[in-house]
Amino acid sequence: MTRPRVQPKDCSDFASPVDVAETVGMTSAGDPTDRHLTDHGRERKQQILDASMELFKERGYRATRIQDICERAGVAKGLFYWYFPTKLDLFTDLLQTVRHRLRQAQTAAMADCTNPVEQIRVCAVATVRFMAKHAAYFDVVDDERAEPTIAKVLEEGHQSYRDDLVRLITEAQASGILPAGNTELLAIGVHGAVISFSKAYRKHQIEGNHDEIAEFAGRWVIDGLYGGTATP
Repeated sequence: MTRPRVQPKDCSDFASPVDVAETVGMTSAGDPTDRHLTDHGRERKQQILDASMELFKERGYRATRIQDICERAGVAKGLFYWYFPTKLDLFTDLLQTVRHRLRQAQTAAMADCTNPVEQIRVCAVATVRFMAKHAAYFDVVDDERAEPTIAKVLEEGHQSYRDDLVRLITEAQASGILPAGNTELLAIGVHGAVISFSKAYRKHQIEGNHDEIAEFAGRWVIDGLYGGTATP
């Protein structure tokens, strides 16, 4: 799909020909619309994403201008628009990038586990820990979640986590590790607890360091699946 052209206001808005050539893989006809990123291109795009994350944390999404992002990243506006037609497109890409990093943290935490209940626990711990470590970013997300495009990306991430939980709970019930129960409701309960503990920590509603809170959340969700009560 061809991106809309953005009219630069001055020469500083243009991406240099070298930047464009090194950023994308041209088609055989020299048409850049295919835009397969080179290593240099991925690096430049990541520069923009990193700069935007810093600024969104410092100033908030709405108060951050595209010009601010370009200056922080050290790129021309033309190169910004090469990747992102609008600031909302950038924020959506940033959401997907962070979601991918969260999934990597969850996957790494479960790598050495074969017991589905233990996988649920360590995944909950990893999720709370990740969200606590990136508290400023998730505070920005909380402020902007009413935007339909952002809400859609967030819900996709939530649904993916709930789907994983349903799969693991079903596996644990089938093997006799967990008692029978409504897997959808149990998954929603685990997911809700993880999000609530994460938000309570970020909003300073509970005391303790993020590792302690994350471990407690892990015990809480497992005791909940067994029908017990977690203890600090």
